[in-house]
Amino acid sequence: MSEALQELATHLELKRPDCVTRTQVAHDELTVTVTLASLVSFVEFLKTDQTCRFSTLVDITGVDFPARERRFDVVYHLLSMYENQRIRVRTEVREEDIVPSIISVFPAANWFEREVFDMFGLLFSGHPDLRRILTDYGFRGHPLRKDFPTTGYTEVRYDEEQKRVVYEPVSLVQEYRQFDFMSPWEGADYILPGDEKKERAK
Repeated sequence: MSEALQELATHLELKRPDCVTRTQVAHDELTVTVTLASLVSFVEFLKTDQTCRFSTLVDITGVDFPARERRFDVVYHLLSMYENQRIRVRTEVREEDIVPSIISVFPAANWFEREVFDMFGLLFSGHPDLRRILTDYGFRGHPLRKDFPTTGYTEVRYDEEQKRVVYEPVSLVQEYRQFDFMSPWEGADYILPGDEKKERAK
């Protein structure tokens, strides 16, 4: 499989040097990094080229690298049922960049792009209906960004007096618990609750 993927990588580098900046075969998977400007034309090439024939869009997702200048990766997974091959296409995106939509090539990208917009806050140009898909209308922030707090900003509950759902700032009802991960074979250097009974029995 790796040999066939390496041949495919070489084919893509030769045919589309204007798009491909890097190819890598690892764990029997081919990852191709392309420039943002040429994303749509490259995906269309993968679909129509007779050597590739990647006819199925499996998924679109994002990855957040907060320390990087180009903070996000937008990642596309494609399947060729004709050649029995999979490919991962990734492009690096700054926070302010607008990603071109690939709906014109794969209409199935509609909800995938909406999910990436909802979870990461990335905008897609040319998308016919770019709005949140998993979170609520009044939701603040984008949950899969690394700087999004684990508790969120608001919590939702049904108010019996108002007979409606209300949004409130998050309030932690208990302190974070501190767990002791010391090995039981080493023994603790403090008295655990209940150990004082043993001392009294002496």
